[in-house]
Amino acid sequence: MVLNNDDIAMGKRTPEHVAARLEELILEGVFRPGQLLPSERRLCERLGVSRASLREGLRILRSKGIINTRQGHGSTVASLLPSQHQSPLMHLFRDHPRTLFDLLEVRALLEGESAYLAARRGTSMDRVLITRRYREMAEYAAQTDTLEVEQLARLDHAFHLAISQASHNPVLVHTLQGLTDLLLSSVFASVKHLYHRPGPREMINQQHARLHDSVVSGHAEQARQIALEHLTSISELLRELEAEHDRLERSAMRLEQW
Repeated sequence: MVLNNDDIAMGKRTPEHVAARLEELILEGVFRPGQLLPSERRLCERLGVSRASLREGLRILRSKGIINTRQGHGSTVASLLPSQHQSPLMHLFRDHPRTLFDLLEVRALLEGESAYLAARRGTSMDRVLITRRYREMAEYAAQTDTLEVEQLARLDHAFHLAISQASHNPVLVHTLQGLTDLLLSSVFASVKHLYHRPGPREMINQQHARLHDSVVSGHAEQARQIALEHLTSISELLRELEAEHDRLERSAMRLEQW
């Protein structure tokens, strides 16, 4: 992250270049929405710039709405997308369960490509984080007696997010992060309705293990196929459960006296 001598000689200590470099780090996911930026001293050391240039660079980012600064609390990265809670479209998506299957299709497309790119581009540090997130999820999932659906869903989502971050495609990463609430709802639905059944639970666990292994071992095409298979099979199982529920409901209605 430190600027080299050529950068300094070309005038890249100017506030505009400081702001541009920080923007790159935010786009690359080094600094994420809601994250507190390092101290001014730390940033000056890592970027190789003066405190005056850094402060002016931060002012530029504030003027663009990219960071928020509170006196005595430092600067945090602002939300880079409109608030989902204020979006009528997001309310419609959340309030109509039928969109769950549409969301699973979108997840398959985005996460399949994420897995492919992560296997090709992921660094050793990315692989460490993916493995860490996978183990956290797998170890918690093994505690079947005390398992909480919401916690497992969050660990599941964190594992898939770590893979997307290893794609090193900022647009892809921020698109997935912008859909966090909806993605969590789809993960929650799959965990809630499928994980208590031995067959689907074993299938999901095996798919996660295979996805982890293919990504960290750099088998890109295999990683893509496993991600697609994972989400497609979840969608098919949920559709089967929905059809079964509808059949039971119709049967119950026939027994009732109207």
